[in-house]
Amino acid sequence: MQHLKIALIQADLVWQNAEQNRIHFSEKIKEINKDVDLIVLPEMFTTGFSMQPQNIAEYMVGDTVKWMQQIALEKNTAICGSIIISENKNFYNRFIFVHPEGKIEYYNKRHLFTLAGEHTVYNRGKERMIINYKGWKICPLVCYDLRFPVWSRNVEDYDVLIYVANWPKPRVSAWDTLLKARAIENLCYTIGVNRVGIDANNLEYNGHTAAYNCLGEQVVKTQEDTEIVVIVILEKKHISEIRTKLNFLNDKDAFEIKE
Repeated sequence: MQHLKIALIQADLVWQNAEQNRIHFSEKIKEINKDVDLIVLPEMFTTGFSMQPQNIAEYMVGDTVKWMQQIALEKNTAICGSIIISENKNFYNRFIFVHPEGKIEYYNKRHLFTLAGEHTVYNRGKERMIINYKGWKICPLVCYDLRFPVWSRNVEDYDVLIYVANWPKPRVSAWDTLLKARAIENLCYTIGVNRVGIDANNLEYNGHTAAYNCLGEQVVKTQEDTEIVVIVILEKKHISEIRTKLNFLNDKDAFEIKE
């Protein structure tokens, strides 16, 4: 496919209530009256950014993953976002990507937010994931990953970076700047989907969900502090033209990431 149409959902989250959040996102998804190829939800979209996974973590065969598969089938689209997953007695902040036919791929957040103690509760991911979907290569990442450019460095293996987040208002200028920087340095589309509202820890989120093209130009943005669904259309032609004319990736440094 030469075009990829993506719906970005910026929404408030009900604290640690997966059922109510699924109902809320179902209503938001019903607002999408055009065919789209992918729906993107925020980080921990069923709970908010909780450091108490013991009673709210789900399983890969649980209700939320089943709900995502149902949405994907009914809308004939892929859907993605991160949720809290329990697996082998460990907890993960897991980005889940469900294809229209129900196939599941996932990425475990690597950079855990030490300021909130996320590293003491969750296990970090060790592998980067590249998702092949409709001829597009997508690299899924989660919130704090945005601050670490080495992990997201494009070695010409993806077309799109997608970040899902609970990024608070006091640091939102960093969110804006880093999303733009990731697009420029990697010559790729970069999408960031953030939440709005105030959580149980009294942290405020004001959105700034956005998409940037390979030149770092903002191609879609949302209103602050507002629940909204926006559509962005990505074009393969844009990527090929920019990388042919300005292929700075040819001059990238070689490196190896060690544990």
